[in-house]
Amino acid sequence: MISETAPVSLADLQVGVEHRLEGVRGEIRRVIEADFPLIAQVNSHLTQMQGKMFRPTLLLLAEAATIPEPGPRAVSLAAVVELIHLATLVHDDAVDHSVLRRGMPTINALFSHQVAVIMGDYLYSRAVIELVRLADLEPLRVLSRVTNEMTVGEMRQLLAHDPLAFSEADYDLLIRAKTASLISGACEVGALGGTRVARDAMRRFGEGLGMAFQIIDDLLDFTGDEADTGKPVGLDLREHKVTLPLIYSLPHMAPGERAQVESLMAAPEPSDAQIGAVVRAVAERGGLLYARERAQQHCAYAEAALEAIPVSPARETLRASLTYVLERRR
Repeated sequence: MISETAPVSLADLQVGVEHRLEGVRGEIRRVIEADFPLIAQVNSHLTQMQGKMFRPTLLLLAEAATIPEPGPRAVSLAAVVELIHLATLVHDDAVDHSVLRRGMPTINALFSHQVAVIMGDYLYSRAVIELVRLADLEPLRVLSRVTNEMTVGEMRQLLAHDPLAFSEADYDLLIRAKTASLISGACEVGALGGTRVARDAMRRFGEGLGMAFQIIDDLLDFTGDEADTGKPVGLDLREHKVTLPLIYSLPHMAPGERAQVESLMAAPEPSDAQIGAVVRAVAERGGLLYARERAQQHCAYAEAALEAIPVSPARETLRASLTYVLERRR
């Protein structure tokens, strides 16, 4: 069963693959290198913004858990997955007009909205070029499907005109497309050299893990500390984004509490006081507890999928990633 007592850090998960992750970083630098001065400037900033390499870590662990002799191609594929992830972050920041990402200025804040949109396209195109260079249809098939799902997810979010009518089913569809699809794809691509059973198990593991990852991310918007998360608490509410804690709490709120939510959603720039009041109401109406329970359920689904994979240190590290996701603070 998933441990909720022993803390697990991302560094713990990466112990067996650190040297390969260095290779992934090198591949990313090689793939995005450009002579064009502006692109080179943006690339320099992107490499500083580069995150925790969670998705490449999962891909490499999935390969180690399902294939007797891991090969060098996985390093290139892990770089492609991280490039796709970076492209989505750049596009998300542009769409949301965000000014900070992991405590650093976003591309659209540092350069311009137009540069951010074009740079996201550049990262996607470089990822595709690298997949073509590898001349293997299977990862191309998986990751092209994933990027399409992510794009549809973005469109789904844009069409949610009435935030307070956004249901839990709508939310599940959104986070499955925007977050779980790429994490699932990374795990599946890592297992492409294994059996069909192993590949399917890794896909399902990644889906459950990805759903839990996003729910916890949304939960941290209500409970986290800016020093840990790199973004202000209540940022989703400030941007009028409705996530699972609020979705669950709304039907249980008193009329005055719901009026506070409606007032916040109607305000072009909600105040700290408005955000604080809604955060307290969500906590009091059980939204935080419910979101954590749903994340645990998705992790249980992911853990069950691992039973189809032979016992190995890599499989147990993948199991430990469930604890990391549930207990993370950033």
